[in-house]
Amino acid sequence: MIPHKSMLNVRKRGLPRRSVKADRRVRRTRDRLGQALRKLMEERPLEKISVQDVIELAGVSRSAFYAHYDDKVDLLLSDMDEFLERMAMLLVVRNEQSDRIAPVREFFSHVGEAVETRGALARSERLQDFFDLAVEHFGRGIEARLKQIKWRSASDRQPGSDLVAHALAGAFIGLLNSWTRTGHGQSAESMDALFHELVWAGLTGQRSRNARVAGLREEG
Repeated sequence: MIPHKSMLNVRKRGLPRRSVKADRRVRRTRDRLGQALRKLMEERPLEKISVQDVIELAGVSRSAFYAHYDDKVDLLLSDMDEFLERMAMLLVVRNEQSDRIAPVREFFSHVGEAVETRGALARSERLQDFFDLAVEHFGRGIEARLKQIKWRSASDRQPGSDLVAHALAGAFIGLLNSWTRTGHGQSAESMDALFHELVWAGLTGQRSRNARVAGLREEG
């Protein structure tokens, strides 16, 4: 679990609303710091990396670093948080015309190729933080996606949809973890098909059960 701060309290730092030019400058600074930290973590564990190491490699000032982050752990968590948020909402932003509820193919491909980054997170004992944050973000992304593709009508929607989405996100990340541990025996495309086959078998089964329960209540 994340010891530095809870997942829900990981700071969501929106770009300051000043100007497009200023926003781009902020984005570049944050990107450079994130890239520098990831590069250093490929060489040594997080505890052996200093803020000074990061800012020297990134080529930014100490004041610029602390204008955005509290410390190196805050930088790492924020960097992961921003990446996972973008990935989790990818299909929603695209408004993809399919029945996919999560970008399994895209996410698995990215994680599968990022061998050095995964190793760096594991050595620094931060891989679980990544998975925990991923479940939170993909839970929200899946819930938004189910609403977008109108899986349930307004009258059919029931309380607890966020719990269903969170459960599906947990299954998604569990599948990812197994896939990486077993050496990518199947392609990212086949894992996408497998995940959605399982998802829709479960969701349509749940809808059928709900209809049966409603029918029994009416009969009673």
